[in-house]
Amino acid sequence: MKQSLALVSLVVADYDEAIDFFVGKLGFELTEDSYQPEQDKRWVVVTPPGSAASLLLAKASNDVQRAAIGNQAGGRVWLFLNTDDFWRDYERYRAAGVEFTREPMVQDYGTVAVFRDLCGNQWDLIQRKG
Repeated sequence: MKQSLALVSLVVADYDEAIDFFVGKLGFELTEDSYQPEQDKRWVVVTPPGSAASLLLAKASNDVQRAAIGNQAGGRVWLFLNTDDFWRDYERYRAAGVEFTREPMVQDYGTVAVFRDLCGNQWDLIQRKG
């Protein structure tokens, strides 16, 4: 049996603001942006360069979903963005105004720093050793 994680849903307040952040600041690719008239919503997918997994940017449509924006993991880091060049991406993100909440650290497993996305979710930017 072979399986892989293809898509993770990320609740956002606004599609276009989220696209601006993920594509404009982080350099993700806009993989799909399709209107779904039967549900009056968009199917918006962004993908890190070279990644097999993507994010579905899902606009909150009720109070419960709006309350989860930026806190889908209860304040923990829950998204992990691997890179082949930590310092390139770290400096590019900082220059683009991405907020880092934990400065770079070299660990046994690699170099890592924590940043927030536009909603406040915490991410690890990580370059693994080896």
